[in-house]
Amino acid sequence: MVYGFGFVLFRIMFILAFVLVIGMFLVFAVKGIAQWNQNNHSPRLTVPAVIVAKRTNVTRHHHGGAGGHHHHHTSTSYYVTFQFGGGDRLELLVSGSEYGMLVEGDQGDLSFQGTRYLGFERKQGGCL
Repeated sequence: MVYGFGFVLFRIMFILAFVLVIGMFLVFAVKGIAQWNQNNHSPRLTVPAVIVAKRTNVTRHHHGGAGGHHHHHTSTSYYVTFQFGGGDRLELLVSGSEYGMLVEGDQGDLSFQGTRYLGFERKQGGCL
């Protein structure tokens, strides 16, 4: 009798874990699609801004493989914070090549659409 109960409990926990993983996947997919849609419906803006901060976010993934082989994967996300004339700030995800070209203190015109970075045209000298 105890053996049968343990098997039933295992099946219930397996099904719950499966539903939880699928549910999390669906939530993240819906949130991503909603953000993409919101960005597409936002106006494209170009405004004077100053780069006030840069940061990276490195994520590491470890995968165990057959025969004791392990695989490691690392990915880096690049973020730049822009400040506008009124003091408001906006942090945007940028590509690695853009990140390398931007320097804290740079002044110029930031182009963006919602939370989507479109570009930054640096100005020579001057204040905002």
